[in-house]
Amino acid sequence: MDVQRKLEILADAAKYDASCASSGTEKRDSSDGKGMGSTSPGMGICHSYAPDGRCISLLKVLLTNACNYDCLYCVNRASSNVPRARFTIDELVKLTLDFYRRNYIEGLFLSSGIIRNPDYTMEQVVSVARKLREEHHFRGYIHLKTIPEADDALIAEAGKYADRLSINIEMPEETSLQQFAPEKDVRAIRRTMGRLRLKLDEAEESRSAKTKTKPQRFAPAGQSTQMIVGADSASDHTILHSSANLYGSYRLRRVYYSAFSPIPDASRALPLRAPPLLREHRLYQADWLMRFYGFDVAEIVDDSAMLPLDIDPKLAWALRHRDRFPLDVNRASREELLRVPGFGTKAVERIIATRRTTTIRLSDLARLHVPKHKALPFIVLCDHRPSPHRLDEARLIERFKPKATQLGFGF
Repeated sequence: MDVQRKLEILADAAKYDASCASSGTEKRDSSDGKGMGSTSPGMGICHSYAPDGRCISLLKVLLTNACNYDCLYCVNRASSNVPRARFTIDELVKLTLDFYRRNYIEGLFLSSGIIRNPDYTMEQVVSVARKLREEHHFRGYIHLKTIPEADDALIAEAGKYADRLSINIEMPEETSLQQFAPEKDVRAIRRTMGRLRLKLDEAEESRSAKTKTKPQRFAPAGQSTQMIVGADSASDHTILHSSANLYGSYRLRRVYYSAFSPIPDASRALPLRAPPLLREHRLYQADWLMRFYGFDVAEIVDDSAMLPLDIDPKLAWALRHRDRFPLDVNRASREELLRVPGFGTKAVERIIATRRTTTIRLSDLARLHVPKHKALPFIVLCDHRPSPHRLDEARLIERFKPKATQLGFGF
């Protein structure tokens, strides 16, 4: 099989992994004339976004889609009737370098099916990163998938070469993982996450210590994970509680949510239809509220245990707590402003900076990039105050729901 055909198979097999990002790592470049690639600002190409909005392209492939495991939700499971392929280490290294030279990519996202055993698989994955870094002096971004049961020494070596390491928890509940992926052990996954956190903490302490020795390098962009949404019966409340636990216990950089996608020859235990993609989107919004806006899970998800699909979770919270509004923008604390619908973290920082020197008026909202349609019913300005009955209107929620559109017939 030629490399082109391998790429078609293994890039397609990698598309189900949503945890493809390239933010948070250290800055490197080759402006000194040594090495190749940098971490500064098609087929197998994953377009991810950095926190500052830059689009970064990664070569996203599997080393092989052959796998000993028979996870029911995975298209690459052992019993799946799909074409199989496997890159050699040299093929994948050459492919990465060739793509970079053509300016197609800025880094590599590499995962693999489990072949032979976890140690052998992890050793192969690490060998690709080692060869890129040491033999070809590649300084671009590298994200490696970690094999849970692999030897600790291999995990440590992976962190030496990778910018980010990740290990997929897959299911929010242990019972679901046992049902859909009986070969996987949630305790082994969590043990590996714990070992990664310890090594990340050690590397951080080494960097902060004022010594003459060079600080040890270990995955400067941290670790992440992924959960499949909609393959089991787990509610949004359960999923977000699991995410909050993962963030608190292992200091993850990100939890990714991947809406289950029906696969060929699927097990009867799996749903016939994929969940709405909007559910995945709402989970990401709720996740953002936990990480950057100071919300607890109990505040985001009400007793129904599911996030509303028609409005975003922050707006839903505000509508359930109308007694806290309207809020005086010129006097409210940062924590209070972050809970106003339409106010993002950057907008709040701009508001706080602006009101130190002047009083914020209605005309200033556009300059501060605040969407007035969503925010005005919840805020007070020196020249704006919503009518008292506005927040008590039973139909207030209808103001924010997307307008119905007439469906066409496609001709």
